[in-house]
Amino acid sequence: MFATACGGEARSAMPQQAGTPAATTSAAVKAEFTVDTTTVALPLELPAQLYVEHDATVVARSAGTIDSLFVELGDRVAAGQTLARLESAEQEIALSSAEAAFENSVRAATRARALTKSGGATAADSEQAEFQLRQTDIARRKARRDVELTRITAPFQGVITARLARPRRFVAVGDTLFRVTEQSPLFARVRVPEASARALRIGDGATVVAASSASVGAKVVHAAPFIDAASGTRELVLEISGSHPELLVGSGVTVRLGRDVRRVVTVPRAAVAPEGYAVVVDNGRGTLRSVTIGRDLGGGLVEVLSGLAPGERLARPTR
Repeated sequence: MFATACGGEARSAMPQQAGTPAATTSAAVKAEFTVDTTTVALPLELPAQLYVEHDATVVARSAGTIDSLFVELGDRVAAGQTLARLESAEQEIALSSAEAAFENSVRAATRARALTKSGGATAADSEQAEFQLRQTDIARRKARRDVELTRITAPFQGVITARLARPRRFVAVGDTLFRVTEQSPLFARVRVPEASARALRIGDGATVVAASSASVGAKVVHAAPFIDAASGTRELVLEISGSHPELLVGSGVTVRLGRDVRRVVTVPRAAVAPEGYAVVVDNGRGTLRSVTIGRDLGGGLVEVLSGLAPGERLARPTR
């Protein structure tokens, strides 16, 4: 008997674990179904965790006291947007002084150039003025940088996913203030067993399923050019092409891709009650047994993960 899987979601339909004490019915029952085996081509199901390329902590680049906060947890921010500002009075005073010194050096260098051309100054005097101009320019740029470092900015477009900065708190260089995370595109990284990995290529489609059973499409965008000898797997990276409110950065998902041909135990869906039990018939007597079913295989058949063995006869469960 051969069938091809329809890609239904694996699940446990049993109210209790298989192997719990079974109940036996006293009345004679009639067997209507037989537990069988089927060769199926099912997608590989691999666990993964969603992530994004841009997810970074924003740290203090200068020591000082936080003067202003401009964002809160969950706020959307643009690249370069100001998130917070440190007290900067000293840095601004230093910048004003550096700019005044630079302007004075510019005037001095201009005069020195004119005097050198007319013979009123020596080449050494002109070189000294030019050197002083370069030094004050460097000091001015450093002062501007010091003022810039008091402004905490978003490194890229995203959402504030952590805020540790607090008003009037003193921070040292390197202290974590915020975390910024982009929302898309989402990626999932999986390790595929060698036997199945050889048939997978960049661009192949896949499905990503959340814990709530919500699913979206995905495709393979990167593939390791080798098989990892330690694990016997090949690493693939998938990009999520759709969106769903339950597919969040960091959430655990199941990735379905490729095809895995194997022999599975099957039973007609009608033979398993919605409560997760089947009636096993032996010598005209029915025994209730907990069953864990898996995927819908099409044609009215479901995969049996545990609780039944090939060849067993089943009665229709009482509704």
